[in-house]
Amino acid sequence: MPSASESSPAPGARPARRVRQEPGGPLLIEGPVEVVTEDGTKRSDRPVVALCMCRRSRAFPWCDTSHRRRAAPASATSGQRPAQ
Repeated sequence: MPSASESSPAPGARPARRVRQEPGGPLLIEGPVEVVTEDGTKRSDRPVVALCMCRRSRAFPWCDTSHRRRAAPASATSGQRPAQ
């Protein structure tokens, strides 16, 4: 079991952020986050930020779920018809 010093942030310290990579999807960053884009625009109005990792998003760097529209796997398009 972690000691109190390992489980509690130091006084005045910022809380840790959780960053999670969704398989085949975006990078999710939880907590108040300030994102600064290439043009210097700052966004910090979201409790969870989903950053695009596939570069297909029309709202890049934000994820717009474009990764869901990928082509079907080769096995699904092998030309076989479903059994009747």
